[in-house]
Amino acid sequence: MTKTLSLIANPSAPVIDQPVLDRLREWFPKCEIREIEKGVACDVALIEADSDTFIGAHHARQGKPVDINLVDADRRRKRLFIADMDSTMIEQECIDELAEFAGKRAEISAITERAMRGELDFEAALKERVAMLEGLPVSVLQETFDKRISLTPGARTLVQTMNAQGAITALVSGGFTFFTARIAEACGFHHHQANELLTEDGRLTGRVAEPILGRAAKQNALLRLAGENDIDLADTLAVGDGANDLAMLERAGLGVAFHAKPAVAEAAHARIDHGDLTALLYLQGIPQAEFVQ
Repeated sequence: MTKTLSLIANPSAPVIDQPVLDRLREWFPKCEIREIEKGVACDVALIEADSDTFIGAHHARQGKPVDINLVDADRRRKRLFIADMDSTMIEQECIDELAEFAGKRAEISAITERAMRGELDFEAALKERVAMLEGLPVSVLQETFDKRISLTPGARTLVQTMNAQGAITALVSGGFTFFTARIAEACGFHHHQANELLTEDGRLTGRVAEPILGRAAKQNALLRLAGENDIDLADTLAVGDGANDLAMLERAGLGVAFHAKPAVAEAAHARIDHGDLTALLYLQGIPQAEFVQ
C-alpha cells in the first residue's frame, strides 16, 4: 500500500518554509512534494517507505515544531469521525473544573491525570472523583460550561468540514452528557454520548448512572456507527488523548493521538503534538480552501 509522508505545523506558526521544502526535495528527490497549505502542511508521495523515511523528514524540518506522520495514500478522506471531548475537542477536563467548586481540584486533578495515563481503572477512578462532587448544586454545571470551558482551536472547523465532506461525526466521552450535549451543538456533531451525572433535589448525588461508559464504550461506538452506516473501518477517523481512547484509536482506520499522554501517542497511528485540530483535515489531504468555519 502506498504511503504519504505528512508534515503539519500549527497554523499560528507556519514554519514549513522554503528551506524545509528544499531539504525535503534533497532527501526525497524522486518523490512528488505537494504543498497542501503554504507554511502549514505538505505531503511527500512516497515511492516506498523505509527506516530512513522519518530520518529524512526530521532532518528536513530542522528542529521546527512540525508534526510528521506516515498515512495511507489511498482512501485518505474518512467517512466517519469519532472524537474524545475532554482535552481533545475542548481544552479542559470538565470534572477538574467542577472540582474547583467543591474545593477538591488538587485531589481530583491528580486522579484524572493518572487515569488518563492508564495507571488507574477508569470506572473506579470516575466513581471516586464524582463522589467528591456530592452536594454541589446543579447550577455549577452551567456555570462551569459558561465560564471555564473553551473549544480547542480548530474544533468547530474540523467538525463542520467533516460534515460538509459527507462524514458522520460523533462525540464520545467518558465525561458527562451535560457537557457533550453542549459541545456537540457548538461544533456540529451529529451524535454524542457520555455518562450521566445523577441529581436529586437540585444537587449532585455523587454518583453516575450505570453502566459507566469508558474505554470499551468508545470502541463500541466506533464499531456501531460504522456498522449502522455501512462504513468500512478503513474509512474511519478517531482522535483522543487519554488511555481510555486507545481501543477506539487502534480500531479506527486512522487513530490520531492529539497532544496526548505518552503511551497513547506511542500507540496511535498518527500523533499531533504541535498542530491544532485542523491538522486532522491536513492528514486527510484536505486544503484550507475546503474548510468550513
